[in-house]
Amino acid sequence: MYDRTPWAGKPYHPISLDYRSRFGAKVVKIPVSIAESCPNRMGLRGMKTCIFCDEHGSFAYAESQGLELKTQIEEHRAKVAKRFNAAKFLMYFQAYTTTFTSLGKLKSGFDLALTYDDVVGLVVGTRPDCVSEAVLRTWREYSEKTFVAVEVGVQSFDDDQLVWMRRGHSGAESIRAIERIATEAKVDTGLHLIFGWPTETDKQIIETARLCNSLPISNVKLHNLHVLAKTPLEELYRSGEFRPIELEEYSARVALFLDHLDPRIAVHRLAALSSRWDELIAPDWVRHKMKSWQAVIDRINERGAFQGRHFVEVTPPAV
Repeated sequence: MYDRTPWAGKPYHPISLDYRSRFGAKVVKIPVSIAESCPNRMGLRGMKTCIFCDEHGSFAYAESQGLELKTQIEEHRAKVAKRFNAAKFLMYFQAYTTTFTSLGKLKSGFDLALTYDDVVGLVVGTRPDCVSEAVLRTWREYSEKTFVAVEVGVQSFDDDQLVWMRRGHSGAESIRAIERIATEAKVDTGLHLIFGWPTETDKQIIETARLCNSLPISNVKLHNLHVLAKTPLEELYRSGEFRPIELEEYSARVALFLDHLDPRIAVHRLAALSSRWDELIAPDWVRHKMKSWQAVIDRINERGAFQGRHFVEVTPPAV
């Protein structure tokens, strides 16, 4: 059985411990935005806006979107430093698709972020179909002088679910992108997943965990599918075609996923949070970060679950 002692009493491997081990202190992310859109919103290849995405592209600080990057950095750094009592930061290029912008703007943003002494690395949000040769070279270049992490918005590996959410890429494309990022850019690689799809099953949750175990990733971030105002998903919710997952059911899904997830893979978070309450349509429990987090933890503990409980190491065949 995997030794859970380093997890500070949690039934999963929190990424905060990896950051502390790597940087020697508590480290938190500063969300910033330099991208103005994404392939879906631009309608490339006939694509449409993702069914769940709000007008801010999932940016944590929508009120400052559009401000100069320097202003964003200094305003957001002050907020997170006070809130989390941290003195070291990772600059998180979060909103929309960061790599769906000019390479010059991307490098300029990285360079500015690294002028701050308390910024110890870069985190970049992207999607499987926005990983070019030039972007891979850029990540590798910067990884030679600072910590670079890339978080890929996979959401699901199931092609039917990807079509339903209008992502515009396949599960196979996600796998190829992750492998290229890890092997060619040689940066810390993670992915985002969403649970709560209408066709989701326990078997699929287990298969998703096992697929994660086979990929060259070091971390995952979990979200629950929830309804925000002015999204295509709101229309489906209003018409009765979509029912958001309830907290108890979602907690069971997370417990099942963690049971089969490699304990060496760090977890960013267990559930989504809607910080802009005026935009949240349903379910209401997404408003309450600590309440929902504790409910998920309680459910995991009730089941006797913990990350890696049913993880089986697969030995590659001899060559």
